[in-house]
Amino acid sequence: QVQLVESGGGLVQAGGSLRLSCVDSGRTFSTYAMGWFRQAPGKEREFVARISRSGITTDYADSVKGRFTISRDNAKNTVYLRMNSMKPEDTAVYYCAAGLFFSGRSMADFASWGQGTQVTVSS
Repeated sequence: QVQLVESGGGLVQAGGSLRLSCVDSGRTFSTYAMGWFRQAPGKEREFVARISRSGITTDYADSVKGRFTISRDNAKNTVYLRMNSMKPEDTAVYYCAAGLFFSGRSMADFASWGQGTQVTVSS
């Protein structure tokens, strides 16, 4: 059972930083690969970053590579997304997701989803 809740979204100026958190209230967080996706108004939901069960392996979309960092703390049942050097193009609802395997970047690779948290970057 996975129940994901995102937090940390808000309004930030271009060039600023935010850190998103996603807490799993389930019992087996450490067994899941985790990912972050985002969806801007009028656009498809897109992959942002993912992290393996161990936290050793990570993967990033080209648009955020070098600016965003995904990490996890299995003792706290939490995955994080640190966003630096933010751009207006980063404005979106950000979703946390969990999957059984570190399979790929598709939404289909993640079976459980949080409700999303709004991130707005002003110019």
